Amino acid sequence: MKKAIIMEKYPVYSLEIQKDETKFTNVDEIVEYLKTLIDAHKIAIFISVFDQYTHTKNIGGEINEKLLDAKNLIFCFGKAIPNSKILAARPRSFGVCETQNSFLIDFLEPPREEMTEVMQKWAKSIANI
Repeated sequence: MKKAIIMEKYPVYSLEIQKDETKFTNVDEIVEYLKTLIDAHKIAIFISVFDQYTHTKNIGGEINEKLLDAKNLIFCFGKAIPNSKILAARPRSFGVCETQNSFLIDFLEPPREEMTEVMQKWAKSIANI
């Protein structure tokens, strides 16, 4: 898993999993698997799945030619509201993309380190299941 700062300000964790390193065959299967992890977590709650690829295609937007599919799995770990500003950091999202030979899993760094570790563990668990 790699951490990078994109657009000079957003800390994003990224993981590329080759298709021969996982049992999953498409984005929807990965999204469903991650949803089961969210549903089983003591404080996480599933919110929605957003089909970013179809939306972007339908509005005539630009899509990287290597991407075959792209969805966001939206959920939240929030268990407290210490101030109004924390809401700007919620909810969380996994970006799940497919290329010809791999799946790309990306997420913005959460404000709490323990949630970063959970999200890393979940993303890494997609490989070799």
